[in-house]
Amino acid sequence: MMAQEGGSAPRNSAKLSHRAEQVAAQFAQNSVSPFAVAAWIRLIDVLMISAIGLAITFVYVVPIDGFRWNYAVTVVLLGLLTVTGLQAVDCYQVASLRTHMRQFGRFFMVWTAVFAMFTLSAFFMRMSLDFSRVWFGSMYLAGFGWFILSRLVVSNVIRRWTRDGRLERRAVIVGGGENAGDLISSLEAQPHNDIRICGIFDDRNSDRSPPMVAGYPKLGTISELVEFGRRARIDMLIVSLPITAESRVLAMLKQLWVLPVDIRLSAHTNKLRFRPRAYSYVGSVPFLDVFDKPIADWDSVMKRTFDIVFSIFGLIALSPVMLVTAIAIKANSKGPVIFRQKRFGFNNEVIDVLKFRSMYVDQADVAAKKVVTKNDPRVTSVGRFIRKSSIDELPQLVNVLRGELSLVGPRPHAVNAHTENKLWDEVVDGYFGRHKVKPGVTGWAQVNGWRGEVDNPEKIQKRVEHDLYYIENWSVLFDLYICIITPIKLLNTENAY
Repeated sequence: MMAQEGGSAPRNSAKLSHRAEQVAAQFAQNSVSPFAVAAWIRLIDVLMISAIGLAITFVYVVPIDGFRWNYAVTVVLLGLLTVTGLQAVDCYQVASLRTHMRQFGRFFMVWTAVFAMFTLSAFFMRMSLDFSRVWFGSMYLAGFGWFILSRLVVSNVIRRWTRDGRLERRAVIVGGGENAGDLISSLEAQPHNDIRICGIFDDRNSDRSPPMVAGYPKLGTISELVEFGRRARIDMLIVSLPITAESRVLAMLKQLWVLPVDIRLSAHTNKLRFRPRAYSYVGSVPFLDVFDKPIADWDSVMKRTFDIVFSIFGLIALSPVMLVTAIAIKANSKGPVIFRQKRFGFNNEVIDVLKFRSMYVDQADVAAKKVVTKNDPRVTSVGRFIRKSSIDELPQLVNVLRGELSLVGPRPHAVNAHTENKLWDEVVDGYFGRHKVKPGVTGWAQVNGWRGEVDNPEKIQKRVEHDLYYIENWSVLFDLYICIITPIKLLNTENAY
């Protein structure tokens, strides 16, 4: 059973026009990164080839000869070499994954070449008698069967995602007029363009920025773009203004940097030229990279894998503590053991964060307008202990498994969090920049002592500074360090009430 404490709808940056609302609703589903899709398929291929080989080993080899390590090592190498070969022949490109028939011939070639290489290696190393011929033949046929079955499924899923517009990079053109029209024409002329333009935003009037450019509508102003970008799950903002309009570009970037997107400055019409390495390209169209989406591509795959593995381990290891806590809460006061609280998550979305209940049910601050202070009478005796020790946060490991939180990241704040009668986004300029990544169960600010009550503007300013530092300097080792040091830092309960 769950209670609910705190929460209201998030504060919108600007009201969207009716047309912008319609377009945003069309793209309301999360987009899927082509890079992440390919990365997961590679990982699944390695794991499945290894699993198939081990299964055949345990079914056929082990009953006869017992377990032998040469089979285990071989199946892992088969998986890694096969994925490397498939990568070399472009089998992990989205265009290839869409059409399974194109891949079967390539896989047959790679799979056969890998087996031929192992056969020759075993012959010249005089190890051919160490492997069962039945195992080798079964592995070859089963691996090929797995590939056919998996690619039939993958191609159907990818075609559906492409149809729904989820497997393309969603882009918005910032700035209209002739520059935007030229840019759109250049992008649409590229043969393998994966950018889907959702619309145009510009502050200028209709004379300089008409309501329709190259078939795409102007959906609103720059201030409205922040809200649109969040609702439509935009991946990229392309600024089509010339570099010479420096003041306008800087003013826009100050508004837009809080979004978790790639921001690119179109360079196809600029006379000012830089070194080729200074540009990124879509086909032959050059861009200057202004901001990159944090924790993207391989980084996002590694972080999600880290979250899943360690949250499962944490739930198993801490299950006795969580069980005892649940019993203590139930025995100490009436009401449910778990409650949900509305907090800001990734991309400014509101999520339900799970916690052990630490307050009396009839004294809970439903609007989350009053922070918990020292000796707060609303907190139960068990609640004081679990808040000081942060045991009340353990159910958030479930949020991590569901993908709403990360193990490490900026702590999710209540939507009505405030200091001195000011909401925190009013206290700190660029506050919502901390929402460019998933919030975390623990974070860099917390292990540096910035946890607990926030009773003055400096404390929230310091939290945001540490959160932004974490976002800019993220790595798996950084996450691991924060996870290891968190239990030590929790011994300091000075600011935890």
